[in-house]
Amino acid sequence: MATLGHRIAEWVATTSYSDLPAHTVHEAKRRVLDSIGCCLGAYRSAPAVIAREVAASASDTAGATVWGSRNRCRPEYAAFANGTMVRYLDFNDTYLSLEPAHPSDNIPAAMAAAQAAGLGGRDAILGLVIGYELQCRQCDAASLRAGGWDHVVYGALSTAMVAGKLWGLSVEQLEHALGLAGVCNIATRQTRTGQISMWKACAFSNAARNGLFAADLARRGMTGPHEIYEGPKGIFNQLTGPFDLALGAKRFMIDRTYIKFWPAEYHSQSAIDAMLQLRDDIAGRRVKSIHIDSFEAAVSIIGSEPQKWRPTSRETADHSMGYCTAVALVDGDVTLHSFDEHRLTDRKILDLLDVTTITEDPELNPGYPAGIPNRLTVTLADGTVLKKQVDYPRGHARNPMNDDEVVAKFAKLAEGVVSARTANRIVDLCMRLDKLDDLAQLFEFEVE
Repeated sequence: MATLGHRIAEWVATTSYSDLPAHTVHEAKRRVLDSIGCCLGAYRSAPAVIAREVAASASDTAGATVWGSRNRCRPEYAAFANGTMVRYLDFNDTYLSLEPAHPSDNIPAAMAAAQAAGLGGRDAILGLVIGYELQCRQCDAASLRAGGWDHVVYGALSTAMVAGKLWGLSVEQLEHALGLAGVCNIATRQTRTGQISMWKACAFSNAARNGLFAADLARRGMTGPHEIYEGPKGIFNQLTGPFDLALGAKRFMIDRTYIKFWPAEYHSQSAIDAMLQLRDDIAGRRVKSIHIDSFEAAVSIIGSEPQKWRPTSRETADHSMGYCTAVALVDGDVTLHSFDEHRLTDRKILDLLDVTTITEDPELNPGYPAGIPNRLTVTLADGTVLKKQVDYPRGHARNPMNDDEVVAKFAKLAEGVVSARTANRIVDLCMRLDKLDDLAQLFEFEVE
């Protein structure tokens, strides 16, 4: 029987743009626009500046563009810099399953690999759809989080296949690329534990950098460890247990993922939504307590550690369900500025955090990952008790954002970073991505 790696390689090699339904192509365009918006919103952040500096050290005029500049570098460094910017705000899209992930992290890798190969928009779309497919299928198959490993392990594998496809690797070379990407990119989940550092923005983009490097090695003839999944020291035995992937299914996974409505870790989106719906009834009245009944994944990831009640970094605050819920009540929204440094010591927010509790409700667990059921109980000082449960917040696959909302989100992120004329041009180019022969025109723009 062929190894899983070989079957993945065969599927990647034989999948073509003509296999993509029109609605999947349209969804890919929306995700590229959303990713560029997330990049612009993060453009002046410290991790973004550092990542661009690193990319500049690997200058290559025949390489790929660092978004928002005319600088080109080796494609793996472009994937790193652009991926860091896309991920920093934790505002890019999400997929929830046995393993949660941000599958649009594959987009900077696909764009860098396509541009470096002189390919156009259709190839880039095919590449990113393959990336979504492989990452999300593996997230459906087995949890990495359960063993203390990070979801970016799957990202090294998916981006190696994205680049391998776009660079024309054979089935044999693709299988070697999987081995090269998988054997040395096993990341621990310490990235997302306790007080969270800048590295959270870089963890997947580093995996993507290594995925592209693995594909480059394989196309030059480097062989990789055999049986990266089934081997005695492979992924199955060391990380996940055995699984299979439903490759070739008619519905592509990108269509099942979710664009974020608020810039916060996805498991908190329904708690934010619930609090905003209760806010008018709370206005002007003193809150005695806030209790959130939630499901295991949310409690474990963003509701159980003491650091989440006193976050000292943006990265920790947007991974604190308590903070996100409290700031929604205080601000009447959750925006990029809800996580500004001075907000982390805002007495109004901290006082609400002090009366906020979160517990796992076993009755809510079956509702995940199809939904993200969070139930808020707000008790007011006058004895009034308000309750609200949300399972499918705005942006979820069962409550999706429409095109106008996606464009509005992009415009808000782009405001003050690029001119309105440039923003409109980016929207137009993204919606015509399948017609573009040169990707540089999409990414080489002026930042104000």
